Amino acid sequence: MALSLRFYRVYETGSEVDVDKLEQYLSESHSISRVRFSRVKTKSIIMEARPLLLNLDPARVPTEEWGDLHFSARAKIYDIGTISICLHYERNTDERGALERLSLHFADQRGLDSIFAGYLNTVKEIFGNSVEAEAIDPEFYEDYNLYWTSAPDPDSDPVAVLMGEKIDFSPAIRNEILKNSLSYSSDDFAIVSWDTAWLCDTEDPTDLADLIEYANAQLMQLRFYDTRLSLQMESMYEHIDSADRMSRLQRLKKYHLIMNQLMEVHAEITETIEKIQNLIKITEDVYYARVYAVTLNVLRTSQWTESVQRKLDVIHRNYTMLSDEVNIQHSNFLEWMIIILIALEFGWAIWQTLF
Repeated sequence: MALSLRFYRVYETGSEVDVDKLEQYLSESHSISRVRFSRVKTKSIIMEARPLLLNLDPARVPTEEWGDLHFSARAKIYDIGTISICLHYERNTDERGALERLSLHFADQRGLDSIFAGYLNTVKEIFGNSVEAEAIDPEFYEDYNLYWTSAPDPDSDPVAVLMGEKIDFSPAIRNEILKNSLSYSSDDFAIVSWDTAWLCDTEDPTDLADLIEYANAQLMQLRFYDTRLSLQMESMYEHIDSADRMSRLQRLKKYHLIMNQLMEVHAEITETIEKIQNLIKITEDVYYARVYAVTLNVLRTSQWTESVQRKLDVIHRNYTMLSDEVNIQHSNFLEWMIIILIALEFGWAIWQTLF
């Protein structure tokens, strides 16, 4: 039986990436290519900008039970601004229960923190000034484990593999984990959980693995912009509060600055969220579409989207409120100017009459 382990960590750069320019910048000095799907028709999966694939030096992970395990490594760069680093280990074995033992050993990506940190620093150095890599927060990431076997392993408990621990799980937990199981034929299956998936297929599962990785990239973007909007809202309320303590003219000037910031943030994030949601479209392959949809559902991306949208709505309402306040102040100013001009005209008429 062949098996493989894929460990992902997805980071956020905070800005969109021009993958075409980056490809030109890196092509002369590094092994770089565009991601392609190999098992489906070209038109079955549509991506406006296919991610860049950057091969990295392999890693050696020492273990007591299996000795040194040699992982290949690569980084995937998305135009929406995420960078995914993947460690990939493969082996052929006749050992029953091998997947369960390996998955428990690397549960929660145990022992891989320093390796991922090293690769992230390497990626930053490679990108140089071509990507805002310095803006990446190494502690803010989305991690995911993906396991593949070429045949079922009856001695590996799927719930233990996906949960990363070996205990007597309740029937409710088992049902909750295993309800997200899909099959295309009698010889394969895909079980997806919120941070781990097990694919069983006689053929290379890279296409499905990429789809699951794309779903995690979307989740990472939504988490990032949800956090950014929370900070923007806190800043917005502080600025409004400070403006309320200013004189009328200063307050109006401050309101204009706040409105400009809110308009820019709202427009930028709305456009980015639309790109995130349209990162990939599956048009023909029903099985791939189902796996992708189930992964998005398990990762609760819809809840993150709703959270982002609610905060965008709050920002829009505050923009409207400030705009109304500014318009009222302008109207009041014009009314007073008219009153003063009328008073001056009457005064001038009286002056001419008397003198």
